[in-house]
Amino acid sequence: MIADQTGLETRLEAAMTALDAAGMPVAMAGILDFCGDVLQLSFPHAELAPVRTILDTHFGPCDLLAADHLIELPRLLVSDMDSTIIGQECIDELADYAGIKPQISAITERAMRGELDFGQALTERVGLLAGLEEDAIAHCLADRIAPVEGARTLVATLKSRGCRAVLVTGGFHHFADEVGEQLGFDRVVGNRLAVGDGRLTGELAGPISDAGTKRATLEEERGQLGEGARVLALGDGANDIPMLQAADYGIAYRAKPKAREAANGRIDSGDISAVLKLFDIPESEWVAR
Repeated sequence: MIADQTGLETRLEAAMTALDAAGMPVAMAGILDFCGDVLQLSFPHAELAPVRTILDTHFGPCDLLAADHLIELPRLLVSDMDSTIIGQECIDELADYAGIKPQISAITERAMRGELDFGQALTERVGLLAGLEEDAIAHCLADRIAPVEGARTLVATLKSRGCRAVLVTGGFHHFADEVGEQLGFDRVVGNRLAVGDGRLTGELAGPISDAGTKRATLEEERGQLGEGARVLALGDGANDIPMLQAADYGIAYRAKPKAREAANGRIDSGDISAVLKLFDIPESEWVAR
């Protein structure tokens, strides 16, 4: 957990009291390590959901990761792209070139909150882009799309520790291939926009990459690593929930409420490189790219 040191002992004591009242074995709880702003706690035999809630109450907003085992470095990173590895929703930015960003953004927001079926919402939004010149994608990528702060360092550092990196998105290969290459991802999975006569047709070319695809990709990649390999997943929206739950470490990055609740980790205050702190990798060993 990444927490402000101010009043640490008082807040820790209050959290212990709350855990005790919730029936947790707090007598054995203690600080394992506190280096800089990273606090490691052990709650033997405690249920993770109540622990997360209580730590949120007494230390929030804080960045945390909870597990029922000693946290290990992951050998696989599977990450969402839009609003996670990059700071934008590509389809919303592309829609701006067609002059319909407000209409599409409203659908995107509802889909990410889990209020709409993702596949239907994607099909509807792509349909609204019919007739847009394909060149708009290159302009949008160059002018609008950028990695979130810390993304390059996160991927480069994990890869330096032997971690494979996979970018899996409900967005589009037109964007994800370039982002994946820039940041050093080993594999990219996403949707493909159909193009005819230099314009978007308003359809997808091939099957939809959705929540099921994200989880299936994670499981496929995990199966190639062998027994005991730990997996880290990063995401922000409702369609990321299955892969967040399937991972050993599912971390919701500045996420929508449903995704945040489903994950066993979260980044609420720091940039995405805070993930490295949660895995106890000293900043002196981070790799800039």
